[in-house]
Amino acid sequence: MSYSIDLSGRVALVTGASSGLGAQAARTLARAGAAVVLAARRTEKLKDLRAQIESEGGDAHITAMDVTDVASIRAAVARAETEVGSLDILVNNAGVAATQRLQDVAEDDFDRLFDTNVRGAFFTAQEVAKRMLARAKGAAPGTYTGGRIINIASMAGLKVLPQIGVYAMSKATVVHMTRAMALEWGRFGINVNAICPGYIDTEINHHHWSTEQGQKLVQMMPRKRVGRPEDLDALIVMLASNETHFVNGAVIAADDGFAL
Repeated sequence: MSYSIDLSGRVALVTGASSGLGAQAARTLARAGAAVVLAARRTEKLKDLRAQIESEGGDAHITAMDVTDVASIRAAVARAETEVGSLDILVNNAGVAATQRLQDVAEDDFDRLFDTNVRGAFFTAQEVAKRMLARAKGAAPGTYTGGRIINIASMAGLKVLPQIGVYAMSKATVVHMTRAMALEWGRFGINVNAICPGYIDTEINHHHWSTEQGQKLVQMMPRKRVGRPEDLDALIVMLASNETHFVNGAVIAADDGFAL
């Protein structure tokens, strides 16, 4: 027996799509049939991703978005809906990280993490949800008007590790933000869930895993391995689908058991 999820006819916005988990999520949603809007500050990299998706038969579009600028968020969401259609799915992925001891964190360091990981994630979800709410309130009975918001948090939001304390604090806020959004928006058919990835090998950190410090970290992991971006594919598609209408406010660890 086989089982498949078809996202044809749905429009998905993926933030931080220029690399790493965001780029992989965009490819995955496109392969499942969704029209994907790629959002990031680095639009040149988005062009390469769009070409790749289109070469596989997918539908991809580009919009510039700086999640630390609310005006940029609003403009990008408006552009996406004007050019592609009403947004059904948001993968709220844009984020930054830093490695610092707490006593060394400066005000600018703190603000950078919270402006992107918390403030940016909140106002992106809010702008998309406002449009989903407006459709839900004005829709004819039986019309699909719901939405799916997937916040990318982190294993660090569930388990604090040395030297990433402020990052962990920001991602813990995203976890609680997810629950608050699910509580308020769920009755309108908008499901909000969070994924908490563990350590994932991406182009940004790939070199680290071959260093002495990186190998020490690998040895701390339950099965002595680092994840791959595609390890989140099934979760992304599942949480984006209509089939998970009963899953709302979930915080799902995808960390190979590291946070246990």
